[in-house]
Amino acid sequence: MGQGTIYKSEGKRLITQHYDNYLKSFDFDVEQIYVGTSYGKTHILVAGPPEEGKPIFIFQGGNCINPMTLSWFLPLVDKYRVYAPDTIGHPGYSSESRISAKDNSFAQWIKELMDYLNIDSSAFVGPSYGAGIILRLATFMPDKIDCAVLVSPAGIRLGSKIRMIKDILLPLVLFNGTSSQKYLNKITDTMSDYSMREIDKKIIGDVFKYIKLEQEMPKLTTKEELSHYSSPTLIIAGKKDIFFPESRLNKVAREIIPNLIAFNTYDMGHFPSEEYLKKINNDIVEFLTDYY
Repeated sequence: MGQGTIYKSEGKRLITQHYDNYLKSFDFDVEQIYVGTSYGKTHILVAGPPEEGKPIFIFQGGNCINPMTLSWFLPLVDKYRVYAPDTIGHPGYSSESRISAKDNSFAQWIKELMDYLNIDSSAFVGPSYGAGIILRLATFMPDKIDCAVLVSPAGIRLGSKIRMIKDILLPLVLFNGTSSQKYLNKITDTMSDYSMREIDKKIIGDVFKYIKLEQEMPKLTTKEELSHYSSPTLIIAGKKDIFFPESRLNKVAREIIPNLIAFNTYDMGHFPSEEYLKKINNDIVEFLTDYY
């Protein structure tokens, strides 16, 4: 879609610095590879047992950096071979030209990555925008998915637009105009239910300041689109999620996803606290043990 850079002024240097520092905080080896695709160059983080580990793809949240999202799911690295691509057109080391989350582009992009890695089908985990990407794959190439975990997923139903304007958009405009920590805190407290780590808060602030944000959400998926999708699926959602609240997702998800094994709800925001991440990972490990 859009060409040119997504970064403003010194943004690329700052964001990639955050990215590299985050990687250094992990206590396991992370391999970094580049894969050429028809949508542009894709940078992938690879970790976990290379021989015996079954593959899992983890997709980052939108307007976020890949290691931050990956840090939510670290227990998976013990047992599985994890592939975490930097989403094209989002902060990170992949190409900056945005691709549509409304058509089959993301499905095709994932297929090209899987072909390069010689993986026919895999488990998929995605929070937020990353879950919306997985739903595009489920729509166009359902046979690629052995099972899927969607955490606070985009692509099903949106939260209250009025609340998003009041609690996210207006403070964002004020933050960009003043750089006042007060407005950044308002946004991050709303996103995380007052639990965001300081490191993540700083990164989010720099993303807001130095990146032309992706403003299009993934397409809302229909029942017809998933009529050929039958892979076991787990959804985990937050009651206090401003973007994709459990109250809006639950009914629709049950209607459109044919093999929805469980819909787990926690009293959390869009960014889970450490406490909720433990519960989420327990849910995911249990689900993968049963269905993968």
